[in-house]
Amino acid sequence: MRIANHAGRAVLVVSDGKGADIATASDGRFGPDPQSLYDQWDAFTAWAATAAPVPDVEIDAARLGSPSPAPSQVVAIGLNYADHAAETGFEPPTDLPPVFTKFASSITGPYGEIALPGGGHTDWEVEVVAVIGRTAHRVTADAAWDHVAGLSAGQDLSERILQFTGEAPQFGFAKSYPGFAPIGPWLVTLDEIPDRDDLALGCAIDGETVQDGRTSKLIFSIPRTIAKLSEVITLRPGDVIFTGTPDGVGLGRTPQRFLRPGETLRTWVEGIGEMEHTFR
Repeated sequence: MRIANHAGRAVLVVSDGKGADIATASDGRFGPDPQSLYDQWDAFTAWAATAAPVPDVEIDAARLGSPSPAPSQVVAIGLNYADHAAETGFEPPTDLPPVFTKFASSITGPYGEIALPGGGHTDWEVEVVAVIGRTAHRVTADAAWDHVAGLSAGQDLSERILQFTGEAPQFGFAKSYPGFAPIGPWLVTLDEIPDRDDLALGCAIDGETVQDGRTSKLIFSIPRTIAKLSEVITLRPGDVIFTGTPDGVGLGRTPQRFLRPGETLRTWVEGIGEMEHTFR
């Protein structure tokens, strides 16, 4: 099942370019707000399993928003691929990767323009995003997937000058400019993903591939990450987790390279889809 946020309404994607408005198809049982679906996730998935919705929406990529547009928490994991840790000068974590937050005001959809902060060095970081479907607190890694509504593609865009200004790194602050957390193009439920523990992901700038990785190389897999987070945090339905980026970021290159006005960043995750953003 693929669930899109189309012009602020929850839409069930039924074929290429076609969708069914969930509020209409369910006769109002589920509201139009995409965020509200996660609070009723079990009831919604039970309904969707037997529903035969009529396509009534022409999906316009330019009108797609984040499948979880207003989560109560946006959690992000750093240095979760050994090669990425190495390229940025850190030792790979063995106990727990760095955990930080991105502010929810930075969330945007899978297509459009993103403004570059003046005088900054904005970097790219392709990631798989996990969206929580059931409250998770002190869950085991074996049970963690049962608490996930689905997966999406994301970019943890990062302004590197601000990130490393001051006495301590400003991870969350420097990664939370408007548009710095694009998510999309939709949520894909786990039953549609052939191997949820081994997904190809990558991104390209103006056609040049700059990241190309696989989630099988995560130091902390998605379920292990959720288990570790839930030892402390109560993860709520609709919360999103940026699970880490592979190597290939601009900070780790020689010479370093950062996004420039007019460039287009295409992002993809196997089995989920693509995003595309132009910078100004």
